[in-house]
Amino acid sequence: VQLQASGGGWVRAGGSLRLSCVSSGFTFSEYTMGWWRQAPDNQREWVASINPSFMPNYKASLKDRFTISRENGNNTVYLQMDNVQPEDTGVYYCNRIYNRLPWGQGTLVTVSS
Repeated sequence: VQLQASGGGWVRAGGSLRLSCVSSGFTFSEYTMGWWRQAPDNQREWVASINPSFMPNYKASLKDRFTISRENGNNTVYLQMDNVQPEDTGVYYCNRIYNRLPWGQGTLVTVSS
């Protein structure tokens, strides 16, 4: 069982990034998947999730800038991040919402002002 997040990097405030997370070892289409992030010296926080029926749910403060999606054929969940801000800096992780798996390494997003 594996969760491999990618797509992070350095971006200026106002820019965009698209994160991807490829899953393996379980029936991806049956699970609600989510993204979390952890800023330096902060706890990990939930960002967004999408259920098997493609219904998204967002942290309220991010709803207007982030979009979660999934491709069951590729066992992949995405996070489109638009108009990023320095406070979006952190390591981004994906996981199942229920019956969570061990956390992967995540992907680092750095937003400069």
